[in-house]
Amino acid sequence: MSSLKIFRNLRSSQSQQERWWLFARWAIALFLMFFAVFPALWIISASLNPGGTSLATQSFIPANASLENYQVLLNSDTFPFKTWVWNSIKVSSITTILSVSVTTLAAYAFSRFRFYGRQNLLKAILLIQVFPGLLAMVAVFLLISQIGDQIPIAGLNTHAGLILVYLGGAMGINIWLMKGFFDTIPRAIDESAMVDGASHWQTFTRLLLPLMRPILIVIAILTFIGTYGDFVLARILLKSADQYTLMVGLFIFTSGQFSQKWGPFAAGALMGALPIMIVYLALQDQIVGGLTQGSVKG
Repeated sequence: MSSLKIFRNLRSSQSQQERWWLFARWAIALFLMFFAVFPALWIISASLNPGGTSLATQSFIPANASLENYQVLLNSDTFPFKTWVWNSIKVSSITTILSVSVTTLAAYAFSRFRFYGRQNLLKAILLIQVFPGLLAMVAVFLLISQIGDQIPIAGLNTHAGLILVYLGGAMGINIWLMKGFFDTIPRAIDESAMVDGASHWQTFTRLLLPLMRPILIVIAILTFIGTYGDFVLARILLKSADQYTLMVGLFIFTSGQFSQKWGPFAAGALMGALPIMIVYLALQDQIVGGLTQGSVKG
């Protein structure tokens, strides 16, 4: 009887610990969910406030909530919001397509070919990515300015010049990610294709690219989001309102000398986030697959 009583006491203590652990996990999960959702709810509340304040001293839900801030952005000539959104989508899309294309070719060469200086080039790419991008802002500005003297279409205040800078910053780490995924694909696929008479290009386009679809989508999404939400580089290189991207336009035209137009800014931030949300929701399965498959050795 004593042994049975001890066993019951142990089981009760273990079940009590499990309940406490379950409660702790739920508490942490709810806190993290609130921490993630609260800024979005606050921005929604600010976008519905026609007073244009950040609601620091007011109720969370405005008493006079309206869509005035959205109407200001969409209908006012002072805020060319549609032009800014189009500029951001155009720059991000072109950068994503070029970056994924060049990155895929470079990663294939680094993974499958053996040539002199291969390891040194990989180390150099990684070393360059270590330095913060802010340290190169002055050099980037002068470089694009000099390029514009020779090729005006790719100089300052042009989307082509901004895309060139984005390409240089995005390809480094993406080459390493893509190469790691290429390394997981067995070389037996290449060898069997070569035996059947396929060239390197045919092997790359017909056999390897379909297997690379998950990581291609992951890199495309990360590149698109990174360039779409960039502010610093776009603010430095773009000077006119018709060339501004969404982030630069919202910041400049909603910042007054004596007041901040928080309402239009919040409304613009919500509407500007829609393209990223749509792309993410449409490709979320591929994103999960690319992040997980890249860590499994083939």
